[in-house]
Amino acid sequence: MVQSRAGGYYNIQQVADVTGLSKQVIRKWEERYELVQPDRLDNGYRIYSEKDVNILLKVKTLSEQGYSIKQAVILVKEDGNEPKQEFKTKSVDYEGFNDYVLQLLEKGTNCDEIELNLILQQGYNHYGLERFLTQVVRPFLKEVGNRWVRKEWDEYQESVSSMVTRDFLVQIRRNYQYREDAPLILGTCLPSEHHEIPLHIILLQFMMRGWKVILVGASPAPGSIEALVQKLKPSIVLLSASTTLPFEENPELLPKLDQFATENDTVKFFIGGAGSVRYVADKKLQTIRVANSIEEVLS
Repeated sequence: MVQSRAGGYYNIQQVADVTGLSKQVIRKWEERYELVQPDRLDNGYRIYSEKDVNILLKVKTLSEQGYSIKQAVILVKEDGNEPKQEFKTKSVDYEGFNDYVLQLLEKGTNCDEIELNLILQQGYNHYGLERFLTQVVRPFLKEVGNRWVRKEWDEYQESVSSMVTRDFLVQIRRNYQYREDAPLILGTCLPSEHHEIPLHIILLQFMMRGWKVILVGASPAPGSIEALVQKLKPSIVLLSASTTLPFEENPELLPKLDQFATENDTVKFFIGGAGSVRYVADKKLQTIRVANSIEEVLS
């Protein structure tokens, strides 16, 4: 069997695992539309390149956006040129994955925790932390979420992939070196918010810029954020919610935190995450500021 590796090839089962397409569909697209032309081993087995896999993924994405397979193939073969007028109805929402992401998707499909961890380590060693976060972790987790929403992956596949990635990021953060006199950032999910991985990524990016960071775990107890701020005296507090559940379960949560921030004006408070941004869009806050990037926090 040909094993996937950085810069290497995939056999047809691995391509099926990565793309979510059946082997029969992959062969059909090859033969009917000449979409990809995989090399063959001496025994006749097909082997696919990283480019081949991304072409198949792009056609799949276009078909999910409403194009027929024939139209999608034409667009992909045009290779970025303006689509024909009759096809100008939807945008192409797909960016190619590098080989590390493709391998992670394959191993995530099969819930192989050991291999997931190994590939993450290889990607980290290859890219260094900053590019690893932007070119491996973010696109992988985004696709994990997409496959969960599309019901291509079950709960176990999503959970294993997310938890292995989270644990790997925790390991990096715990071993990262910083100066003892570095300014402190406290990053915390809001109560009832369980999506902590975005905070791990953001805090690692702050560490690369010379900050000391402390992460409060998912769904902290009510009042614990205020208690930790008073005890630790951070320079900045990052509040995070990927969903609107914290605000729905406790409508007084944000007003109370905003009042607390006003009373502790030596600390800068920011809130982010998709759920937070949606919720505060029509709210007026006294002190807490919405931030969508590290640059907005540091400006």
